[in-house]
Amino acid sequence: MNEAFEPPKIVPLAPRLDTTGERVGELLNAVRGIAGKRLQQCLGNLFEHVDDALFDLAEKAENNATQTHYFDGMREVRKRRPAIERSFLATVNRELGVLTGRAAPTASAPAPAMAELSLVADAELEESLAITSMSSKHESRLARDLFAINQRLSVICGGRKIDEAGNPVAPAALSQAFRQALKELGADMRVKLLIYKLFDRYVLSTLEDLYAEANAELARAGVLPQLRPVAPRGAGAAHGSTQAVAQAGGAAAAGAGMDELADPAATELLQTLHSLFVARRGNSPAPLPRAGDAGGPPPSTNELLGALSLLQTQLAAGAMPAAPSMAASVGSLERDMVTQLKEQLLGQLGALRGARPSHVTSIDEDTIDLVGMLFEFILDDQTLPAEMQVMLARLQIPYLKAAILDRKLFAHRQHPARRLLDALAEQAKGWSPESDRDGRLHDKVKNIVDLLLHEFDDDLGIFERLLLDLQQFHELNRRRSELAEQRVAESTRGREKLEQARRRAAREIVDRIDGRKLPPLVHEVLARAWANHLVLVLLRQGEDSAEFHDGLRFVDDFIVSTRPVQDTAARQQLRHLLPGIERSLRQGLANVAFQPQDIERLLAQLRDWYGQQLGEPARDAAPAASAVAAIPESILPIVEQHAEEADELPGESVPVATDSAEWQQVEALQPGIWLEFQLPDEPMVRAKLSWISPMSGRYLFVNRRGLKVADYAPQELAVLLAGGHAQVLATSALFDRAMSAIVSRLRQPGTADPNADIE
Repeated sequence: MNEAFEPPKIVPLAPRLDTTGERVGELLNAVRGIAGKRLQQCLGNLFEHVDDALFDLAEKAENNATQTHYFDGMREVRKRRPAIERSFLATVNRELGVLTGRAAPTASAPAPAMAELSLVADAELEESLAITSMSSKHESRLARDLFAINQRLSVICGGRKIDEAGNPVAPAALSQAFRQALKELGADMRVKLLIYKLFDRYVLSTLEDLYAEANAELARAGVLPQLRPVAPRGAGAAHGSTQAVAQAGGAAAAGAGMDELADPAATELLQTLHSLFVARRGNSPAPLPRAGDAGGPPPSTNELLGALSLLQTQLAAGAMPAAPSMAASVGSLERDMVTQLKEQLLGQLGALRGARPSHVTSIDEDTIDLVGMLFEFILDDQTLPAEMQVMLARLQIPYLKAAILDRKLFAHRQHPARRLLDALAEQAKGWSPESDRDGRLHDKVKNIVDLLLHEFDDDLGIFERLLLDLQQFHELNRRRSELAEQRVAESTRGREKLEQARRRAAREIVDRIDGRKLPPLVHEVLARAWANHLVLVLLRQGEDSAEFHDGLRFVDDFIVSTRPVQDTAARQQLRHLLPGIERSLRQGLANVAFQPQDIERLLAQLRDWYGQQLGEPARDAAPAASAVAAIPESILPIVEQHAEEADELPGESVPVATDSAEWQQVEALQPGIWLEFQLPDEPMVRAKLSWISPMSGRYLFVNRRGLKVADYAPQELAVLLAGGHAQVLATSALFDRAMSAIVSRLRQPGTADPNADIE
């Protein structure tokens, strides 16, 4: 959703905000006032509808006990309403104060006693699912306004980044604050879930008004006043709008009593998948009975989870293949494990039941097939190195369990399990043995896979914890690699500036010589010593400086001084030029570190030559060796070599047209994109585009540690792409790519087997 905004810019504030003064306190208090007023009004609307909603449910109750629960809930809500409102508003107010250190963080709630854990777990899971569902929906719906208020709060807090996770008025934070406040309520979970649904409708669905007022107030106060959305709000963000119910694979949330709130695009994709699976079952012949198959009811969710847990234990007990054999094993052991899981699961169910079930429910079959096809895609995905494909393929059973426990895994892009798999794949994309010599990334991925295999039973919170651990690992390595990248870019930039200055100096000298045959001594001074002087002036003072123009004027005078002296006027002109030439030479040669004795020796040689031109008596002979030889040749090659290079564009002979697909692919590359290079007789290399030179247009590539791998001119890169020696790795998330590939596969005529190879 953030693409609805232009990239954030640093906007100067006038006057500049004092992040430690009273001005910041006033701005934050303004936000607190707006939030407090609007949230109090929204809570009032919520509680005014609780009685009616509970009364309606009580009238429709299936028995007296349930009806009594609802009536007891009505009385409890009336009694606890003031305390709930106070707790909620106080938490929001306090957390806003924490942003600038003006209040202490909220103390964590005490952990329940061990005896209560088994009773608390199911209720807390239902509560967590309700919170996650409504928070995700509104964070997506309100992304434009939420982005703006996050940016402005970041400015108020002195540049400290504020995002959805740290914004006290973001949907997730408000939902958690309300959850904490509802601990005051002694009603059962059915009553609480109804109140959460009303919180969604009367509080979270009206947040756009709060954000709009807060953004407008801060903008008027000079906090990022130019920050504006570039696209109008969609119809789905209208006041009080309700979102479509998204059921993962057509299943309702078990016992939650809440709408399955999902990303609309993901919901549409799941509905398409469900239809394709239904069509596949309708077009497929009935399975032949097997020995040991039995009729009876299909396995329950608990039976499926139990059988999967046993298979998971067996897999966890197996030894991980050694790294050198991993690449060769892709397509054999791991592929068999992925494609045969359904059969293994039915066999395990048969062992538990005493007779193998002949079928599972359609929703469970869809889930099993969908997860299986997801992990087949992982084994075929060229974006992942073979070693990483093998490790990630071992997660099929934990992810199948997660999908059965929580049908929203495929419907919500922000689901922790989905985000963890995407994050693992993104980290694995840039892995190679060369860039991970210490094995830190390999060991981190393996550790996460092993933890899921050994520890995941039914606690979906493990995905969130492992995701946080992986993000912290990535952040630490990102800072290290960014420092290395900066050093590489600065070094490359420095070399390019030096090369550009050399070429410019060479071109200026060549243009002024214009094919004339100069005396060897004069040519040597210009091509080596004076060219170095011009390079240093360009690097230090720039091409518009008086020093650079003086240096070019010397070149003109020096060349003019070599013309034959044929009359008195020419002799007078030469005598007029010589003092300036000598003075400029002394200064220029000193600038390029000529030793005083070398300067004097050179000037003596020049005086003798000019004396001969003027017909004056010869002086004492100067040393035969040229004084210019004292300057190292490596600083600047002779000018003719530079002139030849300057006339030849890099890659000019590359046979790739500028309107070709490869050329367009090169032009579309942006820093951060990963490529795989496979050059002849060299090992495969994965590298990230780190920097595009604004001077030469060359593309600089680094590995995941930020170390330089290569740099190519655009033409060279187009040739590699055209020849298949380079390929651009996918930038979209693994899960999204897999879902698109699965839909494409199922739509192909004649596709009946979900375990068929995915292209």
